[in-house]
Amino acid sequence: MPFKIAERKPSNKTLADQSIIESAPSSWRRWGISGEALINDLRKPNLQQLENVSPKPALKCLMLPRWPLEQNGEWKGDGEFGRIKVMFVYPVDEVAGRESQSSFCSSSADLQDVPVALKLDFVFPSVAVRENALKSEDYIVKNNLPLGLDIWEDKLFVTVPRWKSDSSSSPLLTPYPSWEYNQLSTDDENATSHDNIISVFRVHVDKCDRLWVMDTGLADILGTASQIKPPTILVFDLNTDTLLRKHSFKDSDIKAKSFFANIVPDVVPENCNTSFAYIPDLGEYGLIVYDWLNDDSWRVEHHYFHFDPLYGNYHVGGVNFQWTDGVFGLALSAADKINGSRTVYFHALSSTNEFAVSNEVLKNKNASSNSYYDYKLLGSRGENTQATSSYYDETSEVLFYTQVNRNGIGCWNSNKPFTPENQALITSDNETFIFPNDLKVRNGNLWVLTDKMPVFIYKTLDSEEINYRIFMASVEDAIKNTTCEIA
Repeated sequence: MPFKIAERKPSNKTLADQSIIESAPSSWRRWGISGEALINDLRKPNLQQLENVSPKPALKCLMLPRWPLEQNGEWKGDGEFGRIKVMFVYPVDEVAGRESQSSFCSSSADLQDVPVALKLDFVFPSVAVRENALKSEDYIVKNNLPLGLDIWEDKLFVTVPRWKSDSSSSPLLTPYPSWEYNQLSTDDENATSHDNIISVFRVHVDKCDRLWVMDTGLADILGTASQIKPPTILVFDLNTDTLLRKHSFKDSDIKAKSFFANIVPDVVPENCNTSFAYIPDLGEYGLIVYDWLNDDSWRVEHHYFHFDPLYGNYHVGGVNFQWTDGVFGLALSAADKINGSRTVYFHALSSTNEFAVSNEVLKNKNASSNSYYDYKLLGSRGENTQATSSYYDETSEVLFYTQVNRNGIGCWNSNKPFTPENQALITSDNETFIFPNDLKVRNGNLWVLTDKMPVFIYKTLDSEEINYRIFMASVEDAIKNTTCEIA
């Protein structure tokens, strides 16, 4: 199995200790993140110490975060931005001061990997500020849970929603793209500012170097949920970290139980101003379409957006629970070579069926809600195959999707009929892969974030265990010797 890795519980020792340096088979690389953190205890690893470890792991490269450095008592971090958390990675050669031609390690099939134990936290302006926030309980580390990810050049974005009233809510956190954007003011007038980022579940990088952010506007999601502002789309220029567009949903876009946890842009790189975006409403079984050129949005509804009552039962990480989440995962095919249209693949979370519709239907404001027969049932993935996110890789023509009840990742080669027999479970691990929540394909590599979310919601995460992980492998390796493999 390409996802299978060597595993050991993290210790309190340094990164250089053999107890948390171990090789792992295959081409997968992983970041393990435990539930508690002390950012002021983290330092850039000593490569000389690593080289002296005996027996030495079979290494070709080591994936490390770029630690913020302390200067004059303050943290000067260029890599972590709070709620939309950006992490950089170093190949070992670069960390050691030698030249490296790539921001990421090689993904050759014989690569031996090193899982590095990390702890989830945010960069504060100074150590003193962080300590004060912890003492006052304005910031409680254990209430943070990462959920979504995306990649752009050498940046890895990880989102951390405001799950609870004291998670990611302190204005002391260093945010992306700036401090001001992420402040949650206690002043009633400023608290509802549409410029503030409140709580983000997923982000999406497009081919025009833009970061699309779906801000739910909700705080204290698992407590007494508060709608600080309307659900809002924010789009940033990744080259300048500046806001390009802000669009708040209209009253007609939203219903009483609406919940927007995903966003998928539909972009033509040759003309970025004709972009659209699709935002599923998992709580009220609809889809919001956003038109960039006209700065307009509208709601689309269809029976296929609803959940299947036969597939609302889940067993994950020792937790049994029931969800009624509707349309959730969206993925776009490559553009048709003749007319430029794209297929929008979609599914409800609490369902095993996959559906499809042309993006031309969704982009037509007058027709999108009156085209019942344009929506097609592709088929079923099979029993126990509920999925959160999905992503279509244009190069391989393979649709990847999470498998939350099976703690794994599935795939389907779009050149084959959509049947259970043509689905492949490319990995499944009930220890190291609990609740895959988001995935993306970037530059030929499949990235996956797992986070034990049901345990976080219904029980308590064990801070002595690695609770959140990020995996990466080449698409070619991931689908090798499966029904998804390219013929």
